[in-house]
Amino acid sequence: MLASVATVSRVLETAGHEVTRVSVQPDLAWFGSVREADLVFNLCEGVGGVSRLEVNVASMMELAGIPFTGCSAWTMAVCHRKPLLNAFLASRGVPVPRWHVPEGAAAVPDDFPLPAIVKPAAEDASIGIEQGSVVTSPSALRDRVALVRERHGTAIVQQYIAGRELAVGFVGDGILPLSEIDFTHLPAGAWPIVSFAAKWLEASPEFAGTQPVCPADVDADLANRIVQMAALAWQAVEGRGYGRVDLRVDADGNPWVLEVNPNPDLSADAGLANMARARGWSYDRLVLQIVEAARSGRRQSPAVPITSTREVSLA
Repeated sequence: MLASVATVSRVLETAGHEVTRVSVQPDLAWFGSVREADLVFNLCEGVGGVSRLEVNVASMMELAGIPFTGCSAWTMAVCHRKPLLNAFLASRGVPVPRWHVPEGAAAVPDDFPLPAIVKPAAEDASIGIEQGSVVTSPSALRDRVALVRERHGTAIVQQYIAGRELAVGFVGDGILPLSEIDFTHLPAGAWPIVSFAAKWLEASPEFAGTQPVCPADVDADLANRIVQMAALAWQAVEGRGYGRVDLRVDADGNPWVLEVNPNPDLSADAGLANMARARGWSYDRLVLQIVEAARSGRRQSPAVPITSTREVSLA
């Protein structure tokens, strides 16, 4: 994250903006700094190590009328709570795999399809997802739910969709080229999923075995259906600024939405940057397009009159 702050700051400074980096802490001292900004580049992913508090940071800026990049607090709140997101998307006609939230001592319904994947209900960035998250028997399902509850609180059980995993990126009003995860180099017997190790532990076999391919090799008809489904999901959560929708395509060619990711990782080697490069954008252009999207899509007037082009990079 700090590497992304440095890289984004460099892009903004090169473009002629005055940049101040602000660390978000629970004491709220950061808020006085951002009130003076013409625009906040919001790279906050939590406060005091608690990821869900990033929503509060966006809420405070909205309340004060401070313009900032990326998604609204409402969008982040919905997308970071998987049961809420699934229910909301389903109500809008977006296909999501069958899911269930075990409450108390209640078991998962006997007819729940297996294999299934068990995730923390309110985490992102693949936290809590590992090879053992995919279960194939009722007993393994019960054990995994208990483990996730112990480690992360509420668990969500979701039908595992076998098939290709693709992503659609959004920046402003634009749609980036499709990206696909290549699972062919995973160790024998490993489930083709993007686990925490696959996403963050560079020395792990899962990281090496889950490489993105962009642009994805997808025929025009399927690509169109994937983009349409992703766009429907993005619009349903009132996505703005930039984001990514992750999908699986089953054996019958049906797309299923797995996740909607507001403000995804902006590292120069991360998925959104790879998609932007496939479109012909440099990393610098991606960052500046996000700034432009924030300016053109502003819903509130800033609390401080704009007299210069001063940016704040918020971490």
